[in-house]
Amino acid sequence: MKNEYSVAVVGATGNAGMKTLQILEERNFSINNVVAIASEKSVGKEISFRDRSIKIKAMSQIDFSEVDIAIFCAGSSVSCKNADTVTAAGCVIIDKSSYFRLNPKVPLVIPEVNIDSLTAGAPLGIVSTPNCVTVPLVMTLKALSSLSSIKRVVISTYQSVSGAGLKAIDELYVQSKAIVSAGTFKSEIFQKQIAFNVIPAIGNLYKSGISEEEDKISCEVRKIMKTNVKVAVTCVRVPVFIGHSISVACEFEENVDDEMIYDAFENVEGIIVIDRKDESHERGAAFATPIDVHGEDAIFVSRVRRDDTVESGLLYWITSDNLRKGAALNSVQIAEAMISIDPQLEKFRKNAYSS
Repeated sequence: MKNEYSVAVVGATGNAGMKTLQILEERNFSINNVVAIASEKSVGKEISFRDRSIKIKAMSQIDFSEVDIAIFCAGSSVSCKNADTVTAAGCVIIDKSSYFRLNPKVPLVIPEVNIDSLTAGAPLGIVSTPNCVTVPLVMTLKALSSLSSIKRVVISTYQSVSGAGLKAIDELYVQSKAIVSAGTFKSEIFQKQIAFNVIPAIGNLYKSGISEEEDKISCEVRKIMKTNVKVAVTCVRVPVFIGHSISVACEFEENVDDEMIYDAFENVEGIIVIDRKDESHERGAAFATPIDVHGEDAIFVSRVRRDDTVESGLLYWITSDNLRKGAALNSVQIAEAMISIDPQLEKFRKNAYSS
């Protein structure tokens, strides 16, 4: 029986790629060989993994028939261009990009929510991991759906610049310094100033006024939860380096007891509730912020309260480290789940479905 695996990380020098390598190491993933892949300009550079140096390689240098799992962290264009070649070689892809998420033949997985979607395998040799906002949102909605059917969800996101990559982090840092010291700034990654500002749009805007990011989130929620629940989304980029937050308004079909709500959250692995209503002074109130959750695997729920504007409504706040559970950790957990289902990974390889 196979008990060690060859793993490739595509986009190894980006935010999600570097964090994926870190989490593979932290969780002592069963690896006998790790391959770090990035763009041509990074080829030959070295990164560390388990106290040794690994040279960055290009996609064209890799024989994927010798790789068991490739975790793609490099964006939709890379996934689109290379997925067929990689899966044809018998390598299983776990894709972090949005390219395959809504494909009905590709499982879209959050292990704590819908691990059962992996039991039938992966017909295209690809498993997709959701948007870094969808992951924490759906984990909480799944918990609440055990109490009552959910009628409607309205969310506003507060997404850190790390979700847009390393260059976006640099832009916030450089722009902040420039404005403070000289009163001037330059924007290259974001369409408007991000330092000391918020930008109420992420991704391209459709003619309807909905943004690409907002559309992704609402569609992904429905696919994962297998429901037609109404989801209204407003995505906002905020001048925070790491950590996405979400304000959630959830309307149930029927009334739900307050204690049951807390129990539902706390019974889901990976959710931590920080909420203390008996603290009247604002400095004593307990709630989570992006700084509090940096480096944490869990998602944090706070500000839980009733929404009296509807018959059965709930308001709450979510904060999580988007580079961990929202991206890298979820991918590694999927790999671990696939191995537990089929250590040989045969049912996840595209060739297993060839006639």
